[in-house]
Amino acid sequence: MTSSVYIHIPFCNSICSYCAFTKLLSNSKNIDDYLITLEKEIKSKYQGEIIKTLYIGGGTPSVLSLEQLKKLSKIIKLFNFSEKIEFTFEVNPESIDLEKIKLLKGMGVNRISMGVESSLPKNLAYLKRNHDFNLVKEKIFLIKKYIKNINVDLIYGLKEETLADLEKDLDNILSLDINHISTYSLMIEDNTYLKIKGEQEIDEDLDNSMYQLIIKKLTNNGFRHYEISNFSKPGYESKHNLVYWHNDTYYGFGLGASGYLDNIRYQNVISLRKYLSGNYVENEETLSKQDILSYALILGFRKIDGINKKEFFNKYQVNILDLYNIKDLIKEGLIIDDGSNLFISYDKIYIENSILINFVGE
Repeated sequence: MTSSVYIHIPFCNSICSYCAFTKLLSNSKNIDDYLITLEKEIKSKYQGEIIKTLYIGGGTPSVLSLEQLKKLSKIIKLFNFSEKIEFTFEVNPESIDLEKIKLLKGMGVNRISMGVESSLPKNLAYLKRNHDFNLVKEKIFLIKKYIKNINVDLIYGLKEETLADLEKDLDNILSLDINHISTYSLMIEDNTYLKIKGEQEIDEDLDNSMYQLIIKKLTNNGFRHYEISNFSKPGYESKHNLVYWHNDTYYGFGLGASGYLDNIRYQNVISLRKYLSGNYVENEETLSKQDILSYALILGFRKIDGINKKEFFNKYQVNILDLYNIKDLIKEGLIIDDGSNLFISYDKIYIENSILINFVGE
């Protein structure tokens, strides 16, 4: 049974230099039309299941006006919420205020994810972010009065960034006293300002040093490293993102959203014109049993605790040790078998992609 929903709100007040997500500059009429279509899409697909996690991301969902947020609030009433739902809403510091926070709380939002990205002026300018760290502190203080579960995003590996810069960033973010931090090494992706400008990703050795610094700093400050890029205080792991890493099914609604239902992975259109006309889906991939197992391994090994062998067998009726060349990877010390779980050796986490490639395309 599908129990998770992702809703994409693609609108932003400005476009960040690194962003490769489906995004559009805010336009009030477009947003109003989009919400009407979003409701139609949900009504056409949602089968009435109890929803345990809902994630509204973007784009920048917090750019919606109060009236538009009220419309969105009515739309999500289409879902049957579990009493223990984790409901995450993405915000940016410059587009969230007290009235919106109160409205989100009333909607049932109980987890906020804020796009902080950095606390340092030079980094924020490079990323084309429209806030400073004083504004971040002010808005986090406001949010905490109503919603306690808060994630912030951090981007590292920027051009000319040093280890000392990163340490300062981490110290500043830790001073916010929040319970979840997502960290991402900057990738220069197609169709972004940085790519068009000809920027390059940083040296791999420096990137690894930065990653190790993040792990050391955050784990020394009470955070649990539970997924390649994610750290949380105990009990504050992202339930929604764990749905992805457990290879469980989920609905994806909105422009550019992806979903996984009934052995089909699908991607929605990225053209607003097509979406508003009711053509929601761009492509679908019907998965074979081998495809499903491949996804299960690639996603499951992103978790630091890896994959529970018994749970894997119960879910797929396959002994995980019989798949691909896992036994060889165990012999090579790349994957550890502790009796219950299989997981990538912690000292090999940075080169995880070179291990996961073993499970692609066979």
